[in-house]
Amino acid sequence: MGSLFRTEEMRFCQMFVQTEAAYHCISELGELGLVQFKDLNTNVNSFQRTFVNEIRRCEEMERKLRYTEKEILKEGMKIPDNRENPKAPAPKEMNDLEVEFEKMDTELRQVNTNNEALKQNFLELTELREVLNKTQDYFRMYGSDIQHMMEEETGVPHEEAIIGRQQQAALGFFVGTVLREKVPVFERVMKFITHSTVFMRTEEIERTFKDPITGDDLHKSMFIVFYQGDQLRNKVKKVCEGMRGTIYPVPDSPQERNTMLQGVNTRISDLENVLTQSNEHRQRVLRNAQKELRSWTIKVEKIKAIYHTLNMFKVHQNSLHAECWFPAKAIDDIRRALNAGEKVSNSTIPTVIQPMHTNESPPSYYNCNRFVKGFQNIVDAYGMSTYGEVNPAPYTCITFPFLFAVMFGDAGHGLIMFLFGLFLVIKEKSIGSKRIANEIANTFFGGRYIIMMMGAFSIYTGIIYNDFFSKSVNIFGSQWYPVIKEEEWESDDIQLNPVTSHYNVTAYPIGIDPIWQAAMNKILFLNSLKMKMAIILGVIHMLFGICLQIFNHVHFKNYIDIFIRFIPEFLFLGCLFGYLVATVIYKWLMFDGTKSHCAPALLIHYINMFMFKYTNPDTAVEKCDPDLMYYKGQDGVQYAMFFIAIFSVPVLLIVKPVYIICKNKRKGHDFSDHAALISHEIPPANPLAPIPGTYVNHGAVELGQVNMSYEYENADEIRNGRFVREEAKPQAAIEEGEEHKGEHGGHEEHGTGEVIIHQAIHTIEFCLGCISHTASYLRLWALSLAHAQLSEVLWSMVLRLSLKMAGRYVGSPIIFVIFFIWANLTVAILLLMEGLSAFLHTLRLHWVEFNSKFYMGEGYAFTPFNFNHILNMQSLEDIS
Repeated sequence: MGSLFRTEEMRFCQMFVQTEAAYHCISELGELGLVQFKDLNTNVNSFQRTFVNEIRRCEEMERKLRYTEKEILKEGMKIPDNRENPKAPAPKEMNDLEVEFEKMDTELRQVNTNNEALKQNFLELTELREVLNKTQDYFRMYGSDIQHMMEEETGVPHEEAIIGRQQQAALGFFVGTVLREKVPVFERVMKFITHSTVFMRTEEIERTFKDPITGDDLHKSMFIVFYQGDQLRNKVKKVCEGMRGTIYPVPDSPQERNTMLQGVNTRISDLENVLTQSNEHRQRVLRNAQKELRSWTIKVEKIKAIYHTLNMFKVHQNSLHAECWFPAKAIDDIRRALNAGEKVSNSTIPTVIQPMHTNESPPSYYNCNRFVKGFQNIVDAYGMSTYGEVNPAPYTCITFPFLFAVMFGDAGHGLIMFLFGLFLVIKEKSIGSKRIANEIANTFFGGRYIIMMMGAFSIYTGIIYNDFFSKSVNIFGSQWYPVIKEEEWESDDIQLNPVTSHYNVTAYPIGIDPIWQAAMNKILFLNSLKMKMAIILGVIHMLFGICLQIFNHVHFKNYIDIFIRFIPEFLFLGCLFGYLVATVIYKWLMFDGTKSHCAPALLIHYINMFMFKYTNPDTAVEKCDPDLMYYKGQDGVQYAMFFIAIFSVPVLLIVKPVYIICKNKRKGHDFSDHAALISHEIPPANPLAPIPGTYVNHGAVELGQVNMSYEYENADEIRNGRFVREEAKPQAAIEEGEEHKGEHGGHEEHGTGEVIIHQAIHTIEFCLGCISHTASYLRLWALSLAHAQLSEVLWSMVLRLSLKMAGRYVGSPIIFVIFFIWANLTVAILLLMEGLSAFLHTLRLHWVEFNSKFYMGEGYAFTPFNFNHILNMQSLEDIS
C-alpha cells in the first residue's frame, strides 16, 4: 500500500509500559510523532485522573511564564527563537523549574509593585508642581480682583475682608486636578450642588501624564474653587471626590507656596534617579528571563502534554495500559524510541507492544512531502479519505493547476504568478523561519507550490491561446493569406473566412494563429473552440474519476461492484457524453474550411439521438443540410449508444440491492443451525470469530520480550489494517460506503429498505449528476472568455490610450504614470480577483464533479501525539 496513492497501512496495538519508564517513553514517542493514543478513561472526570496534580503544577508554571512574557512584550522586547528543541525534563526536574519560576515571578512582581508605587508618587508630585505653578500665576494676576469677580458671578455681595482672612467667615479655596474629559460635567455638578454660590475656574494642563498601572496617556485640567463657610467647603470636597478629582494642599501665602514648590522640585529630582535605577533593575530581570523564556515554555508545554497523554492510560498495578494506532512501517522507529526511554529511566522491565483486532476503522495518514502537502490539504478540506481508498491528491497535483490554467489562460499573467510562487519556494526557509502572523500571507505561503504550478500551466495555456497580456505573439508567421483591400485595413470590420483566406496547407505550429487578434469574428471562433474543449476536458476528467473506482473495488475485494457499479456508470457516461466528445473530434478531423457549410449541427444531432429522428443523405433534397446523417451507420451507432445507456440505469438501480439481500439471506441460513444460546458463546461453524464489542489478542507475549511481540510475520492475518483471521471475517461482506458506521465506522448490517433507498438515491444522483456535471465544466469556457475579454478591455481603455497622447517626448511621463496604473489594475483585478475566482471554480470541479465519482471521504485524520505544535507556537497565548 503506497503512502501517497493510498493511506499508510495502520496497526492497532496494546502497549504495556512500566510506571517508572512511562514518562520517558511517552516523551520519546512525542519527539517521534507517529503514535496516536486512544483515551481509555473517557468516563473518568478530568479532576479524578491519575496525573491531575502534575498538570496543575504545569498550569501554575504556565501562569508565571505568561506573566513574564506579557511584561517582556510590554517593554517592546522580542522573545528570540533560536529554533532549539530541548528535551522534556525529567519529573524530578520539575521542582527545580518551579523554584526558578517562583523566584523569577516573585522578584518581577516586587519590582513592578515598587515601580508602580514610585510612578504613582512621581505622578502626584508632577501634578502638584503644575498646580503650584498655575496657582501662583493665578493669584499673581487676579489675587486682588477675586472678590469682585466672585460677586459678579455669584450675585452675592461680601463686605468682609477677603485677602487678609482675619474675620471668622473668611474665603477659602480648593486646588486640584481632574481628567480633561470630565471638566464639563464637573462644572455643571459643582454649580448644581452649591447653587452657584462658589467661584470656580479651570485651566488645561499642557503636559501629558502617564498612568502608572496601564501606561495610558492622561490629559488633566487644574481647577480652583473659592467658597465661604464650612458648609460649602464640605459640599465642594464631596463633589471633587465624587468626580475622582485630586485635591492638593496648597498654602494660602505666596511665600509658603514658593517654599513648597522648591521642596517638590527636589523630591521629583530624587525620585527620577530612583525610578531610573528601578527601571534598570527591571530591565535586567526581564533580559535574563528573555534569554530562557522560549526554552522554558517548550519544556513546560512538553511536560504538560506528556501528562495529558498519560492520563489517557489505564493504571494496572505497576504498569500503564495504552491502546494506540501507528503506521505499520514505523514499528522499528517506535521500538527504538521506547528502548531509549527505558534506558533513560533505568527500567528493568521492558515495554510490550501487542497487536489487537478491532472493529473500529483505522485513521487515515499520508506521508506527504512539501510539494504534495498543499494539494493534499485541498483534498482533505473536502473530506478525510476513508481508510484504504484511492487518494485523489496525486492526480490533483496535475489536474488542479491545469483546469485553473484553462480558465486563466494568459502567458503574461501566468508568468507573474509563476515567478511569485517560485520566489516563495526559493525563500521557503527564510520566510518560514519568520513565523508570519498575517493570516492572508500565511495562506499564500502555504500554497506556494500550488501558485507556482498554476502559473506554469497558465503559461502553457496562454501559449495555446496565443495570449500575452491580451496581445498575440507572431513567432512562426501566420498561415492565413487573406485578400484585403487597402481601404479595408483602416476599418474594424475585417473578418476571416477559411474558404477564401486559408488554403489548409498547414496550421500555426503552436496554438492559435495570431491573425485572429485583428479579426472581428475572433469571438465566434474562440467561443466555439473553448466551449467544445471544455466539454472534452470535463468528460475525460469524469471518466477518469469513474475508472479510479476499480482500484477501490479491488482493494476492498468488492469484485462484484466492478460489474454492478463501475461498468454501468462508465457505459452510461461514455455512451451519452463520451459519444458527444467523439462526434466533436470527428467533426474537427473530417470537415475543413471548404466543407464547413456542410458541417453537421452537433446539438441538433444530439437532440435527434434521443428523439430517434434521422435524415438519410440519399433521400434528402439538399445535400449540404446540417441535419443530415454525416457518416455511415450513424443511426445504428446512436441507437446502440442510447439503449446501452438506458439499460445501465436498471442495472445500477436493481442489481446491487438484490445481490446484497440474497447474500445476507444466504449467510443467515448458513449460521442458523449454530446460533449462539448465550451472548458470549461462539458458534461451532466460526470458532475463531471475535466476540462482538471486544478485542482479541493474537499471540501470547511474555514480559521478557522487549518490544518484540509485534512481528511482521503476522502480516498474513492483516487486512485493511485490521487483524482478522480468515475464519473470523464478519458475516456480511464489506460494502463500500456502508462499512464505516458508529464512532469511526464499525461494521453494521443494513435492512432491506435501507439498501434499496440508498441505491435508488445513488442511481438518481449519478444519472442526473452526469448531465449537471457535464454542464458545470462549461465554466472552463465561460471564465476563459471572460478573462481574455477583461484583459483586452484593460489594455484598450488604459494602456493603449497613453500610447496616443502628447507625442514622442511629452508622452513619456504620461506613459510611465498610466503604465503604473495599468500594472496595478492588472495585479489587483486580473491576478488577484480573477485568479481567486478561477481557483474557487477549479476547487468546485474537483470536489463535486471529480471526487464524487469515486471518493467517499468518510474517514478521520491520523493525529499522532507529537510536540510539533509546541515548537511552532509563537506565544503562550497560542496554547488552548
